[in-house]
Amino acid sequence: MTNSDYYIGLISGTSVDGVDCALVQFEGNQPKLIASHCEAIDPDLRETILQLCSGKNIDLELLGTTDIAIGQLFAKGVATLLAKQTVEKSSILAIGSHGQTVFHHPVGDTRFSLQMGDPNSIAQRTGITTVADFRRRDMAAGGEGAPLAPLLHRNCFQSASTDRVVLNVGGIANITVLNKDGSCLAFDTGPANVLMDYWIGKHQQKNFDKNGDWAASGTVIPTLLKLLLDEPYFAKATPKSTGRELFNGPWLEEKLHSLGMELLIADVQATLLHFTIDSIAEEIRKTAAPTEVYVCGGGAHNNAFMVGLQARLRDCKVVSTAELGIDPDWVEAIAFAWMAKQTIEGHTIDSSPFTGAKQATVLGGIYKA
Repeated sequence: MTNSDYYIGLISGTSVDGVDCALVQFEGNQPKLIASHCEAIDPDLRETILQLCSGKNIDLELLGTTDIAIGQLFAKGVATLLAKQTVEKSSILAIGSHGQTVFHHPVGDTRFSLQMGDPNSIAQRTGITTVADFRRRDMAAGGEGAPLAPLLHRNCFQSASTDRVVLNVGGIANITVLNKDGSCLAFDTGPANVLMDYWIGKHQQKNFDKNGDWAASGTVIPTLLKLLLDEPYFAKATPKSTGRELFNGPWLEEKLHSLGMELLIADVQATLLHFTIDSIAEEIRKTAAPTEVYVCGGGAHNNAFMVGLQARLRDCKVVSTAELGIDPDWVEAIAFAWMAKQTIEGHTIDSSPFTGAKQATVLGGIYKA
């Protein structure tokens, strides 16, 4: 391998707000972000994806055509990313595509996780070998299939002098505990933006609450907050992972209905913000004693969230992963470029501290260009 070798990482997260595309160069096993691009998702396609995420009354033709459409969108994102670069396509060894999760079922003997975004379409349209289907190989090895970004966190962010937590705040939140003694742990803590996005979408027709301004305008409803925090998922032992299959609009509406109170909609948003903050802070306290918490994902730009989390974790420094040299918006996309590199080079990855996999394995399938 030489310094002229590049990889591309692709992911559309739980929020379904765009395809993150990262062009990454590696020095040894350490990534350097060369260029980035977020490919917008057409509103009609986003609605279809969210419809499939509900897991109800799935039309097979719709499932198949959406898989291809997402794959084509991912390929378009790559083309846009590379259009203004001088990097030769021949020097890009592979694309690592996480895809778009539409259903995650990490329990039982037939556990599965369904990511859409046909890798055949990506490889064919880009002319670049594509690595995909990372989660299901982990599940075949006995893991939960998620979270996987902590594999990069361990590689890039672990310190021999400081106990750290890396917090990814997307639709769902996950934490990576990186202790200075080398031990580590990761899991999904529960919802991050997914419920707040649902609520502001329903009442203000917006995809997200910019800076948490609407949430900051409301007042927390203690009875609702307690009801939300009573969700059994929070008491589960690790490893654990979750998604829209549990935390979704109907879940929230059922909680609101059972409360039987007339509520101001801004107060519900404020409560959802504090629900996210409290559930994350409690999981950090139960599993770690960090002095530093580094935040990545869209939540790193939510001022109300960052201020609230710092208030709950007073003895920790709560800052963005930018302080460690990686832009918080691109950590996940970089992670899948890094995973593609491991797969192409034939390296097995030990994901047991994060997903509970029973053995190290080479993650993902390779689709040759």
